[in-house]
Amino acid sequence: MRDWTMAALSALGGAFLAVSIVFAAANAGLLPGAAADSRIRAYLLAHPDLVAEMTDKMQLEQQQADAVKAAAALKKIGLKTFFDPAIAFVTGPADAKKSLVEFYDYDCPYCRASLPAIKKYYEAHKGDTRFSFIEFPIPSLHGPGADLAGLASLAARRQPDKYVALHFELMSQEGSIDQPTIDAVAAKVGIDIAKLDADMKDPEIAKTLAASKDLAHKLGVDGTPTFIINGVVHPGAVDDDTLNDLIKKT
Repeated sequence: MRDWTMAALSALGGAFLAVSIVFAAANAGLLPGAAADSRIRAYLLAHPDLVAEMTDKMQLEQQQADAVKAAAALKKIGLKTFFDPAIAFVTGPADAKKSLVEFYDYDCPYCRASLPAIKKYYEAHKGDTRFSFIEFPIPSLHGPGADLAGLASLAARRQPDKYVALHFELMSQEGSIDQPTIDAVAAKVGIDIAKLDADMKDPEIAKTLAASKDLAHKLGVDGTPTFIINGVVHPGAVDDDTLNDLIKKT
């Protein structure tokens, strides 16, 4: 399991290391023909921006490869699977031409950063877009509060008229989500706390959480947030401009 930012840093580190080795070899005169032709060494020393260029190229190639894999996986699984109410919280017109699926983790800073854009889009388009909210907590990255918040969110579906309010409120929290935070958020949005706490302990809720994680793995999701916008997978955080551009392209 990895985070999108960790992946980007790994690519940057790999590119930097590769260029550093070439620079070192050029300086030491170890490149083939370097002793006879100093132009290679001079060119490399005069163009340190190659690090950024190599990193951009590596990231683009990785993104393209990931996009191809994700598209193939999505085709195999079928878009309808991501709107299964047994796994996702689904809202919006069943016959909507537009759709937005989000895999998220309440303790993920990039999911939280995407909240303003997602909330704004939801409020503007809940009448013409089919939305699917799917739990994908990653405790190994974001801490034990990730699974706890996921269980609370799933339990809140049993009080469906309050779910969206709880979802957005939980996503707006700072720091790791713990039980007192969950209870405070539930009280704020009008959820029956005693019922919520009892439902969180229901084994069926844990099974649903496991099923949502399994679906994420089948799609190849390894970081949050990950969106499926009008049938196209998009990993990573979004803002208003990014989200609108993605919707226009699909």
